[in-house]
Amino acid sequence: MTDTLRRATVTTVTGLGLFLTLLPGGAAHAQALKAPTRVPCNDITALKTAIDNANAGGGSIVLAPRCVYSLTQADNPGDGLPEITGRVRISGDGTIIERSAAASFRIFHVRQSGSLDLKSITVRHGETGAGDSDGGGIRNDRGRVTLTDVTVRDNAAGTGGGIWNQLGTLTLKNTTVRDNRGAFGGGVATNGTMTMRGGALRDNTGAFWGGGLANAGETKLDHVSLDSNDSGEYGGGIVTLAINNETGPLRLNHTRVRGNIARTDGGGILTGADEPTTLYRSSVSHNTSNGGATTGGGIANSGRILRLFIGTTGSTKHQESSGNSTKQTPHRVNLIRSTVFKNHPTNCAPPGSVPRCDAVGSAPATAAPEPSRN
Repeated sequence: MTDTLRRATVTTVTGLGLFLTLLPGGAAHAQALKAPTRVPCNDITALKTAIDNANAGGGSIVLAPRCVYSLTQADNPGDGLPEITGRVRISGDGTIIERSAAASFRIFHVRQSGSLDLKSITVRHGETGAGDSDGGGIRNDRGRVTLTDVTVRDNAAGTGGGIWNQLGTLTLKNTTVRDNRGAFGGGVATNGTMTMRGGALRDNTGAFWGGGLANAGETKLDHVSLDSNDSGEYGGGIVTLAINNETGPLRLNHTRVRGNIARTDGGGILTGADEPTTLYRSSVSHNTSNGGATTGGGIANSGRILRLFIGTTGSTKHQESSGNSTKQTPHRVNLIRSTVFKNHPTNCAPPGSVPRCDAVGSAPATAAPEPSRN
């Protein structure tokens, strides 16, 4: 009886081993997944160790809910946390990661081999210093960054006060970038690929160009609000330009550009690079240009060329060609079932530079009502 039971047990175990051997690769991989690393509230040493481990072998990091993780010193020159060189996923729940120091440093720096996924986290108070002056909250240097239900706020930098996406892939889902400051691109600057679905770019300030967004890459905004951004010269809400000779198209779907201010031209949008700009079921309204009676309160499309050069040491140089000359032609701006209305002093300028936009009138076109926002 005992021998019979032993033989049955051996057979069962052998069969189970054969079953595990024959499991599909995906199922076997699922069994081998690591448990997430949980980091106690404000344990910065543990957070840095968890990032180092995830860089080496991938993994998920879970932060304490409703906790503030305060970085009192830089991990390396320029960065508050270890550079992201592997696949790192960090999630929280009303969790904040902030710089809390007199010294200047950004929060996150993603390298070319790195992939950073953040969820339900606020990134704030990053500030870059001399020699490494771009991307106050997040710098994505040819890597991949995905932000889901994230807030990037109160950061400061030379280019990309909140985020600098340098030839990388940036995806924002229901994310808000607000109250950031930069010389170029107060909220976000990008010369890579950027996709934003839901969320807002609001209350950001660009000292020169692009209060909310400085776009020099391939960018698509879908159901986004660009509100109350400010620029010292061009593009209160958005400016398109060339950064290190990179440019790309801009497309707005179901997006609102409202209440932005430019001190010189392009209260809502200034098209300053030779790439197409398309608005589909979007609206540009109540924006202001303070540069004179003939400037573009809503959209400025004079044919001006804007170029920004960022050196490896963080130095920047910006150039512009003069618009409104016989040698300059307006860039291509496509308004598809979109409205431009109630901007000051004009809706679009120069007159005729944006098809289907009245550069003088203030009422929305009756043939293209302002779309509802989901």
